[in-house]
Amino acid sequence: MSTLLKATQLSRFYGDFQAVKNVSVTLSQGDIMGLLGPNGAGKTTTMDMLAGNLAPSSGNIEIKGVDLLDEPKRAKQSIGYLPEQPPVYRDLTVDEYLRYCARLHGIRRQQIAGSVDRARERTGLVDTGRRLIGNLSKGYQQRVGIAQAIIHEPDVIILDEPTVGLDPIQIHEIRELIRELGTRHGVILSTHILPEVQTICNRVHILYEGRIAYDDASTAQQTHPEILARFNRPADLDSLGGLGGIIEIQSLENNGYRIIHSNNPNPSDEIARLAVEGKWGLLELTPASPGLEQVFLNLARGEQSSEANTDHEAEKNGAAA
Repeated sequence: MSTLLKATQLSRFYGDFQAVKNVSVTLSQGDIMGLLGPNGAGKTTTMDMLAGNLAPSSGNIEIKGVDLLDEPKRAKQSIGYLPEQPPVYRDLTVDEYLRYCARLHGIRRQQIAGSVDRARERTGLVDTGRRLIGNLSKGYQQRVGIAQAIIHEPDVIILDEPTVGLDPIQIHEIRELIRELGTRHGVILSTHILPEVQTICNRVHILYEGRIAYDDASTAQQTHPEILARFNRPADLDSLGGLGGIIEIQSLENNGYRIIHSNNPNPSDEIARLAVEGKWGLLELTPASPGLEQVFLNLARGEQSSEANTDHEAEKNGAAA
């Protein structure tokens, strides 16, 4: 697959505040990449930089090998962008608005009608061409926003929170549309909704405090391996916790346990030995990858721990003073 977008070491400052910190991402044709993170993580700032609407304080972005900062007009010909608030004109009809967008993208006059028809067909707007955008439901206004983003057949499509405020049926329809777009383009989807990423994305980055805290394409993810263990009888948690490399043990239903470890050494053999010696009745001992929800929890716990350590150091320093 060819690389459509490559961003390297992006940073963005607002005064003294650094909203984005050395973020690097790549996108290939056929990718639907979820850019996930809690509110305030830097998702929208990152998306604005990738779309060329905001210059990074440092770093560079290439769209199909074209530098976005050096040749913005040429690079943006390959970008379609839907911001969190769809940039639609409520007093125009769908066709009027899409024809206007086609002209903005430099589509030739004789090709505009065909481009508008294709964009409406792909986004489920076939019967809405003469309707005022202001009279459409929010879900259909989102479709119009996506239609303007793809009317010029860009290679890279950037969607910022495309399902916010929609009802369940509208959310399902927009997700199906994004899947279809992902078969022909490269899509970056910004969201803070875990199920959305798990449902439609084949790649995931998690932003946390302006940094890439998790990259599922990386071989050095900031997460720990896990083992799912289940026994006939309750296990002796003190014995399990005493094994080398055990970080945390979470109790599950029916004498099950999620055992988080450092993988150095892998404790599987020792867990089995303890189960035999203690006559716990070993039923299951399988490796498991932490899900996105667990990654989020790990990040939050790390942040809470960091805050607690900072507060503790401040108390110590204050007492020493």
